Amino acid sequence: MFKTVLIANRGEIARRIIKTCKRLNIRTVAVYSEADESSLHVKEADEAHLIGPARVNESYLNVDRIIEVAKETNTDAIHPGYGLLSENTDFAKRIEDEGITFIGPDAYAINQMGSKLTARRTMEEAGVPIIPGTNDPIANTEEAKAFANKIGYPVMLKASHGGGGIGMQIVHDDAELEKAFESNARRAEQFFGNGTMFIEKVIEDAHHVEIQLLADTHGNVLHLFDRECSIQRRHQKVIEEAPSPLLTEDTRQKMAEAAIKAAKAINYKNAGTIEFLVDEDQNFYFLEMNTRLQVEHPVTELITGTDLVEQQLKVAYGEELTLKQEELNIQGHSIEARIYAEDPKTFFPSPGKITKILLPEAPYIRHDIAVEDGYQVTPYYDPMIAKLIVSGNTREEAVENLKKALEQYEVEGIKTNIPLLRDILELQAFKDGQTRTSFIQEHILINQ
Repeated sequence: MFKTVLIANRGEIARRIIKTCKRLNIRTVAVYSEADESSLHVKEADEAHLIGPARVNESYLNVDRIIEVAKETNTDAIHPGYGLLSENTDFAKRIEDEGITFIGPDAYAINQMGSKLTARRTMEEAGVPIIPGTNDPIANTEEAKAFANKIGYPVMLKASHGGGGIGMQIVHDDAELEKAFESNARRAEQFFGNGTMFIEKVIEDAHHVEIQLLADTHGNVLHLFDRECSIQRRHQKVIEEAPSPLLTEDTRQKMAEAAIKAAKAINYKNAGTIEFLVDEDQNFYFLEMNTRLQVEHPVTELITGTDLVEQQLKVAYGEELTLKQEELNIQGHSIEARIYAEDPKTFFPSPGKITKILLPEAPYIRHDIAVEDGYQVTPYYDPMIAKLIVSGNTREEAVENLKKALEQYEVEGIKTNIPLLRDILELQAFKDGQTRTSFIQEHILINQ
């Protein structure tokens, strides 16, 4: 097994990776920006190195400095976590060229799935259902309007290289499309260095359901069931659960088979997730592939008893998966609530000093958290500061456990989305498992 792993990330995911590495007696190297000097992941790693100023492009996206630290510390492998450089083809290739192991898929697979247009074409060729839309870039507004009128409004305008909801917008008519096309293309160019746009038909009343995969270098690919991720704001997830309360067993099996087919089409290795949109009739369509560990991976770990980071490390080291598909089964139910440092009504970030934090404790609670008393939440990074994960024998029990945990969760000094999370759990639609992607707009924002 690897002797030293550098974690090219920060916050709770860096702590999560350190935890598994310590259990496996792997030395860890943390990197940090000037703003993160006193962060928990810096304190917990065996070694920590400053890589630049607060802004991500000068620190956590500074590939040269990260590689420099990896060499200085005799690092065997680099774990990218999620976000930041985790799906950056050039970063993965650079690591490979330096003779360091990238804990994730190879650069080819990242590249194939990194462009949503390339991914659509690849999945269609593999026989995986895709959403009706364009498989080629839309050159301009006039071309966009022509295609939108052909398939019918509403349509989703998307950036081919986008993520995190950036460059995405639902449009309902020509006038709205004219306003949205150029602005989203510019935004995508600014954030991703590529303003290529395309269009997909909006799947009405859709659910966002994903399949967790593991694939090794020996040709084995298996799934670890599904996650429901429909409760979102600004196309970013807020609550996730496993398994999905929507799927029938027949649909669950068909989606898993389609996800495995998708992974095999690009000779995928390591952990990955195939995301689908599912309509009310249980028809499902490929949305995208995340070629990394997901934020919501804990709910899968809890229903399968599997440490996904450990599996990533073993696969990257060249070991064959010892897990067998026929031996995996769903054990109870798990729900994750993302705790954001943001205004619960406007969703605007709320940086500042945490003067007090009180975490609920119970056997059914897991905390993946990046902050503590006195922590300064800065405006430089994603506002997610923690994840509250609960489990139960049934979905109903897990929901009740999450309600109890959120009632006891206290954060002072900054605003958080905890009031929003509490409101969601009280809604009958949530209790019934009717958690469409439009959930917050339909049930929360409409009443504000």
